[in-house]
Amino acid sequence: MAVDKREVSKGRLQYHLKVRPGDVARYVLLPGDPGRVRRIAEHMDEAEEVAHNREFLTVTGTYRGVRISATSTGIGCPSASIAVEELANVGAEVFIRVGTSAALQPHVRIADLIIPNGAVRNEGTSYFYVPEGFPAVPSLRVLLALRRAAESLGYKHHIGIISSDDAFYAETPEYLEGLRELGVISLDMESSAIFVVSHLRGLEAGTVNGVVANLSTGEGGLVDQDDPRRAEAIDRAIKTALEAAVILERERGG
Repeated sequence: MAVDKREVSKGRLQYHLKVRPGDVARYVLLPGDPGRVRRIAEHMDEAEEVAHNREFLTVTGTYRGVRISATSTGIGCPSASIAVEELANVGAEVFIRVGTSAALQPHVRIADLIIPNGAVRNEGTSYFYVPEGFPAVPSLRVLLALRRAAESLGYKHHIGIISSDDAFYAETPEYLEGLRELGVISLDMESSAIFVVSHLRGLEAGTVNGVVANLSTGEGGLVDQDDPRRAEAIDRAIKTALEAAVILERERGG
């Protein structure tokens, strides 16, 4: 009989992330960029790098007394799903993607936050897990905690459906216009798989993305990478995710 990769890797050193049981907290923030893990660590007390292999950098510390980890996932759903699987194998239970996003609706501005209530599965990874038509949705508890956190911090945010896409440069103007007409609010490349894998593992997940471009109005984007609002978008997403973890911990009596 073929090896069950998930079963043989539970509770031990993980193949890709190089983390062990005890290395990571119940709450794990999931930025794509390893550099963003270090930015998250700047907000923590006693932050310690526990592993770094390939695109996966993991740091664990505390924020307002709550133990929290951050692990970078790289770009796209394949590596994001690996991160969730291996973090779950060593005890993580709640995942919050802390990402960037390109808006598709003209009223969304750079540095606003997107808190998705669902993701179009325009990627291939989740189809290895669930059939066509299966929804990719966040955990309600996590979504509501993110909304409360954004409200408490005074950050403008939008709740709606996003699209998680595989091919960054294959998103043609015609393709983007079709999504915009459907009311899709923004794009990312990881949320749908994070939602699906977390659901199948009986765990919780949500996303907060900082808007760094608007592909409907042309604001920001590839040519405006020095726009200071991009850094503000990322910082707002980080703070919102950290506050949401504190809210979730307090709800469970921690």
